[in-house]
Amino acid sequence: MPLYYEDVETGDLLPEIVKGPIEEIDLVRYSGASGDFNPIHTVPRIAQEVGLDGIIAHGMLIMAYAGQMIDAWAGVGALRRFKVRFSGMTVPGETVVCEGRVTGKEEIDGEGIVHGRLTVKGQADGSTKLKGEFSVALPRREA
Repeated sequence: MPLYYEDVETGDLLPEIVKGPIEEIDLVRYSGASGDFNPIHTVPRIAQEVGLDGIIAHGMLIMAYAGQMIDAWAGVGALRRFKVRFSGMTVPGETVVCEGRVTGKEEIDGEGIVHGRLTVKGQADGSTKLKGEFSVALPRREA
């Protein structure tokens, strides 16, 4: 059943999603799928040589999890704007929680646009991995 513009109110929470635990093989798979073969994501020795404690997850993988939350709520193809700021690293073994909230609504060029903010945090310690904003176009009941 689709989500309609008229059914959404400022302050509504998006259904959160939990991803993880993120494993080393997930990072290898993401490297291949994205073409991002930076060895800090897959080779512990290289990650340590550049000053990290070990390998870290791709920031864009964590962003993709947030995008998955938006798509699950609004529907595939609804996303009109997606902007994030990375604020923490995710390491293998961690589980992350994606949360979002509606911050406003407006009509733009005949579309019902819903704006929101989101965060992705480490489940165990609540550390913020990224914060962002999004806008989606939702169908209208009268259309």
